[in-house]
Amino acid sequence: NGVMSGLMQMLLLKVSAHITEQLGMAPGGEFREAFKEASKVPFCKFHLGDRPIPVTFKRAIAALSFWQKVKLGWGLCFLSDPISKDDVEKCKQKDLLEQMMAEMIGEFPDLHRTIVSERDIYLTYMLKQAAKQIELPRASENEPRKYIPAVVVGVVGMGHVPGIEKNWNSDLKIQEIMSVPPPSTSSKIFKFVLKATVFGLLGYGCYRIGHRTVQFVLSMPAAQSYLQRLTEVPQ
Repeated sequence: NGVMSGLMQMLLLKVSAHITEQLGMAPGGEFREAFKEASKVPFCKFHLGDRPIPVTFKRAIAALSFWQKVKLGWGLCFLSDPISKDDVEKCKQKDLLEQMMAEMIGEFPDLHRTIVSERDIYLTYMLKQAAKQIELPRASENEPRKYIPAVVVGVVGMGHVPGIEKNWNSDLKIQEIMSVPPPSTSSKIFKFVLKATVFGLLGYGCYRIGHRTVQFVLSMPAAQSYLQRLTEVPQ
């Protein structure tokens, strides 16, 4: 998915591992529980309705400036604050959750837009698609159409609930938030410089290792004797 996207995924996996270590349970347990409960209901269809992760990551990274990426990466690298189960219970309170969201918006507004607000729209769209009435099969073409309401249980993170409620009665289009913007000129330059630096250091390292290896081999008595015999062959 690209260097920056790959690095960001690694950092977020580090955060996930930190939370798992602190609480003794992995994030996303509500979705695993939803899957288990759905398997107990006859004819229940289980659908993963969130936006694909690569799209979210690429849009999030494209929305950040270079220094914002550095600041975010630095914060994720040195994340070590202890998390208790009491903290998790406090996060279930809507006012505290909204306060945390407000802090996130203030520091990384573009990141909040791509990771939270856009996914609010996508989740609302998918829930509305699932909640459409179900047409009953007809015995013939002349028989009038009959519909029954769909029974839908949506399991989402608490941070998405206000956004879903806000967007529910809107005419939603998700084409724009599904596209990945092309990389900027500065991003292309940075990638080129980074690749050139990495390959340059790798090439220089190989040259130094190869040079020292050749010197070491040539300094061995067996090699010197072999080279001396080669020079004597024409004579």
